Amino acid sequence: MADRLTRITTALAVGIVAVVAAVISYRHAYELVRTHGESGATARLVPITVDGLIWAASMVILDASRRKQRVPPLAKWSLGVGIAATIGANVAHGLSHGITGAIVSAWPALALVGSFELLMMLTRNVASPAQAQERPEPEASASVEPESARTKVEQDPEQAVLTDYLASLQGPGRPISQRALAERHGIDRRKVRQVISTVTQSEPA
Repeated sequence: MADRLTRITTALAVGIVAVVAAVISYRHAYELVRTHGESGATARLVPITVDGLIWAASMVILDASRRKQRVPPLAKWSLGVGIAATIGANVAHGLSHGITGAIVSAWPALALVGSFELLMMLTRNVASPAQAQERPEPEASASVEPESARTKVEQDPEQAVLTDYLASLQGPGRPISQRALAERHGIDRRKVRQVISTVTQSEPA
């Protein structure tokens, strides 16, 4: 319970930081695009493509990690380009106010990128124990069905009758009855008698 509460509060805190940082970073990038000749829908959508690229690349990397597969090089490249673009846009936005302004303006972008990565780490850590519990044991899956049961499934009813009858001859007590064999395998007693007769005829006098 304590671990779950910790994960929930951590995810909530990281999510809040990510939302706030995304809003500020978007505003900085939007103002930068507007001051450099774009307006309208273009000015509003360009910043989304930058942060959206970071999110998309992070999702691909997360999916590859959960599947235990190699991370696609394009995802790494896209993530790096997206991080560089969002930080560069925020730095450029505050550069007119000097070095301090550039650092202050760049901070939301850094917080956004860090929040993305923290969320990915939380998701990977939550998914790993669940996958380990769902993964079946190799030996258990191999030994679910006994060898004798598999053999019976593969045999037709006549072969199964013959197998059971011969097995009963090896055990103590009387051999299994024809009625029991017929009921067990769902065939006529006359057919059971024919199968058993092949055994009795082959026995030496």
